[in-house]
Amino acid sequence: MSRRLIEAGSGKALLDIASYARRGPGRRDRLSQGEIELIERTVRRTPEVMVKVLTRGGQDLKSVARHFAYLNRGGEVEIDTDDGQHLSGKGVEKELLEDWDLDLEERQTGGIEYWSRRTPAKLVHKLMFSMPAGTPPDKVLAAVKNFAREEFGLKHRYAMVLHTDEPHPHVHMVVKAVSEQGERLNIRKETLRKWRREFARHLRALGVSANATERAVRGQAQKAHMDSIYRAEQRGVSHHARERLESVVHELRLGRLRVEPGKPRLIRTREDVERGWYVTSDILVSSGLPELASRVRQFVAGFRPPWTEREGIAATLRDRARPPRDQSLTR
Repeated sequence: MSRRLIEAGSGKALLDIASYARRGPGRRDRLSQGEIELIERTVRRTPEVMVKVLTRGGQDLKSVARHFAYLNRGGEVEIDTDDGQHLSGKGVEKELLEDWDLDLEERQTGGIEYWSRRTPAKLVHKLMFSMPAGTPPDKVLAAVKNFAREEFGLKHRYAMVLHTDEPHPHVHMVVKAVSEQGERLNIRKETLRKWRREFARHLRALGVSANATERAVRGQAQKAHMDSIYRAEQRGVSHHARERLESVVHELRLGRLRVEPGKPRLIRTREDVERGWYVTSDILVSSGLPELASRVRQFVAGFRPPWTEREGIAATLRDRARPPRDQSLTR
């Protein structure tokens, strides 16, 4: 097994799927307890955490104020801050803007530095932490607080709000882009991977089953937003989404769905992932864990074929077109 498939980093177990289980030097024949626990969580399909960066807005005071107003629902929902305050009521967004000196930050990015960029520098980053329906909301909020304290405490100002108006409890967090030490927070893919692992770790510490692996390792292709594309087309608010949908509909009517250029890469990735899991299964057998090895193979056997986004849209359209099953036939 490649050392890059399952490795220990900073004393914490993690599934490093950036390499997608490719074979290479450093092959091992033993797994740590942390790695075994991670494998068990993954093959059990333990609920996966979500950490998302909301990219729109955050470059000017007005957009930040609107976001805070949206988060606290016009003053009805409490905002928890990094210094332990619980703010509620209308107009609290103005307090935060002043307390964080965002007006000064905006002025500093409004001169030559502003015009040297295609877009202004962000004043804040907008994050969302989410768990599937059924997860205790108070545990989600507590985990996010613990995460933020470790990640941003005494560095970046932050505030958060728990929302429970949807089935899946989620916490919106706003983080000041520039730290108290003057360092700018840059969020990269590896940053998000780390944040997901830490969020999951804090949830588990509170007794909540949570995992953080990437879709490819779980046998899922890149997420295809079939339902969101369909809804956007229905509302008529997305020209690009409507074009994609109409293109797929046209190809289905002709009886041939165009193969996207990325499909071969998806297939190669899937082959690499499956190879890595099978090698992992062999190591588990040699380590005296045949039952877990068997579950690993069952887990891989349950992978669906890798779909591109267009194939996912096509599958959704076929499902919508399929007539409802007559329940009387099954009685």
